[in-house]
Amino acid sequence: MFEHLTAVPADPLLGIMATFAADPNPRKVDLGVGVYKDEQGTTPIFPSVKAAELKLITSQTSKVYVSPTGSPGFNRLLPEMIFADAGGVLKEGRVAVVQTPGGCGALWVAAKFLKRMRPDATVWFTDPTWANHEPLLGDAGLKLASYPYYKQGSSEILFDEMMATLSKVPADDIVLLHGCCHNPSGADLNRDQWKTVCDLAKKNGFLVFIDLAYQGLGEGIDEDAFGPRLMAEQLEEMIVVSSCSKNFGLYRERTGSLCVLTRNAVNATAVVTHLNKIVRGMYSMPPAHGATIVETLLDDPQLKAQWIAEVADVRARLKSLRQSFADAMQRRLGDDHFRFIQNQHGMFSFLGLTAEQVAQLQRDFSIYAAGSSRINVAGLSVNNVDYVAEGVAAVLG
Repeated sequence: MFEHLTAVPADPLLGIMATFAADPNPRKVDLGVGVYKDEQGTTPIFPSVKAAELKLITSQTSKVYVSPTGSPGFNRLLPEMIFADAGGVLKEGRVAVVQTPGGCGALWVAAKFLKRMRPDATVWFTDPTWANHEPLLGDAGLKLASYPYYKQGSSEILFDEMMATLSKVPADDIVLLHGCCHNPSGADLNRDQWKTVCDLAKKNGFLVFIDLAYQGLGEGIDEDAFGPRLMAEQLEEMIVVSSCSKNFGLYRERTGSLCVLTRNAVNATAVVTHLNKIVRGMYSMPPAHGATIVETLLDDPQLKAQWIAEVADVRARLKSLRQSFADAMQRRLGDDHFRFIQNQHGMFSFLGLTAEQVAQLQRDFSIYAAGSSRINVAGLSVNNVDYVAEGVAAVLG
């Protein structure tokens, strides 16, 4: 049965990881892998998360399955963090919620749900977008298309081109937006742009689908939810998927959420039954540990306040690294060409290098980035930022 198979090409980022690990250069820098790192190059456990986990372990009395929808406390508290009191949608019971195995699980369940609801619909996503959007949504059988969003090395979103394309999206289609900290560009819609997109969705009737994977890492926990909250106030239906990997540091715990905004509580109840059926046929029940950590943390005012402060520290560090890199490039090039990186948000940005220049950066300096020149800003540190700037300036000639 399997003898005819040939190997599938390795994921490019996984290839970078392997090559980086084998590189003997003591000055090597990994800017490719998309996880948060501290100054020591490790991905830490938030102290508040560790405290919540210890509290959970001492109080937990069973490891019995949760239901297909997941932890009830998590499903109450995480939507509150996303929507707050926007449009009264939580108070009115208009949001159907399921806990999922990470943001990827949320995207997959949402894709299967959309395929059932709108089998002929097309999902429109930003060009560029996160590399996993296409396989997650496409493998579920949805048609895919892209709209202009960002040009590498630019300081601005291609908003006019974006709106020109979205104005032609039919009512039965779906438009995927990044809630904040756009991956891979770091370029986010401003509030006026969010309002313009919202007005168009309300006018033309396409379904808004928001991927909120980095809430808190851009401008703030509430500030980063501006788009979803605005849409909740103005639209009758919407989908929001979220991840706890980055803002809670729960990468390996695979903790995420899918929220479906509906017209009323009756619709929301019906949606949950469909989501349960999809979940039951895939992984049956989600893993509980990460979600219960989040639930424990958010339900404890002291731990929640501590976590908010810790996320603020991560956000401040990312902003500082962006400025340090832009300053270092200015010193070497004598201009502000890379100042756009300082003005972006979250973990990612494009350097605007060619694939050949990225390869040279790796070959000559042991500085590793994705072939597209997307870098993980968190891979920079006070100790290597000048070295990275030196390498980038050298390959630019």
